[in-house]
Amino acid sequence: MGLFGAIEISASGLTAQRLRMDLTANNIANINTTRTGELTPAGNQIPYSRQMAVFVPRPPETPFAKVLGETMSVGSVGNGTGVQVARILNDETEPFRLEYNPDSPDAAKVVEEGLPIGYVRQPNVNIVTEMVDMMTASRAYEANVTALNVSKSMAAKALEIGKG
Repeated sequence: MGLFGAIEISASGLTAQRLRMDLTANNIANINTTRTGELTPAGNQIPYSRQMAVFVPRPPETPFAKVLGETMSVGSVGNGTGVQVARILNDETEPFRLEYNPDSPDAAKVVEEGLPIGYVRQPNVNIVTEMVDMMTASRAYEANVTALNVSKSMAAKALEIGKG
């Protein structure tokens, strides 16, 4: 892997972590959003659902034979090309919280499975989970900045050696 490959990997990591921080900020901003404009088949409101990003390795842009040759050579560390966003998912692992508030315009008017009349579905956003996600994204962002700075420093040292 060359110098620009290392910079490209760090840049893709920076972009990925920035997206995670943006999604976390969006989740926190919508922690009380009970009306998204979507309705269940029974006509009850669907609240905001927590969003998460799914990352996958970026596919190599070189032919398979070349990658195989580089990987099999002595001293090779692989042909990483960074990460990319596969998709953004709504979190379906955590159920919506229920709050009894029959006076709310978003309260259930029709009985559904798991939703009695008079209850309001609250978003499945947990502030503690979001803060942990924000901290891990921030730390990963810092790690990518450090890796990028090390790559730049190595390039600068290589140029100094070349000056003679």
